Amino acid sequence: MNKLAMVLNGINQPLILKQIELPPLKHNEVLIKIKACGLCRTDLHILDNDLASPNYPIVLGHEIIGEIIDLDKSVNDYQIGDRVGVPWLASTCKQCEFCLHNQENLCDKIQFTGYTIDGGFASHTIANADYIVKLPDNYTDIELAPFMCAGLIGYRALSFLTQGSKNIGLYGFGAAAHIATQVLLYQQKNVYAFTRPGDTIKQNFAKSLGAIAAYDSDYTGDLKLDAAIIFAPDGKLVINALKVLNKGGTVILAGIHMSNIPSFAYDLIWQEKSIKTVANLTNHDKTIFFNFIKMNRIIAQTTTYDIKDLNQAVLDMRTGKIQGAIVITM
Repeated sequence: MNKLAMVLNGINQPLILKQIELPPLKHNEVLIKIKACGLCRTDLHILDNDLASPNYPIVLGHEIIGEIIDLDKSVNDYQIGDRVGVPWLASTCKQCEFCLHNQENLCDKIQFTGYTIDGGFASHTIANADYIVKLPDNYTDIELAPFMCAGLIGYRALSFLTQGSKNIGLYGFGAAAHIATQVLLYQQKNVYAFTRPGDTIKQNFAKSLGAIAAYDSDYTGDLKLDAAIIFAPDGKLVINALKVLNKGGTVILAGIHMSNIPSFAYDLIWQEKSIKTVANLTNHDKTIFFNFIKMNRIIAQTTTYDIKDLNQAVLDMRTGKIQGAIVITM
């Protein structure tokens, strides 16, 4: 059986639509017919070689929504016809100290969807049944796609908020931040958005979702944040966030890649401020997050592109043209 896929053959090359032969299913694997796949900032980092080069050729995409159409006989928890999501975390060793302590996101032998193995910008994909997730019925395929990474990573970042944190700043108001804003409002937090200087469109978008205020990312005024979550891959934002962080607060870095953080005076992080990074996600994160959105309605604002227009979608994300999330349909 063949799949139709947008393939990346090397650094700084366009994605090319072509037919690829699917291998036979292995132990615990399922074959999924893809309905939608979100375009994530991490896909741009792979395209730009910000991350270590994948094994080319590779099919990007790790916010996959689809239907199981075949499965290995060893699979017990799913059946043909199930609608499932496939996230960034594709598989782990299950034997190391991290895997044994529910920190499989730190496994040395971890595999990533759309990076180390083929992903979702395709008609079909194969996934390990232990790392996919059953999806709630009260969302469409397109609504669900951004939750598979932007939603999950944002939710994991929120889990690092210290007890009592009330005023939360979100730096970089894209797919993850606009989902995280809605979760924070359900948690009765005050949200403050920070965007590229002068980006009044994104600032107004943030306020329309319930942010109390929105500022340029270089703001260093009198506002005091209990925590700041940085989604944008700009190391200078760490300094900006520390300048408006309250004593005992936390700056959480939610991206897989960031430019270098400039040096800064010790006084800026003194008084028990801290910096925390977010790495990937765990199976537990998937369970908690999808239970949450089943009970609490979250709206992912999406712009859709057909798979043949994926290169245009990449350009539109790169230039900041799109509010919310981009979803590729098949």
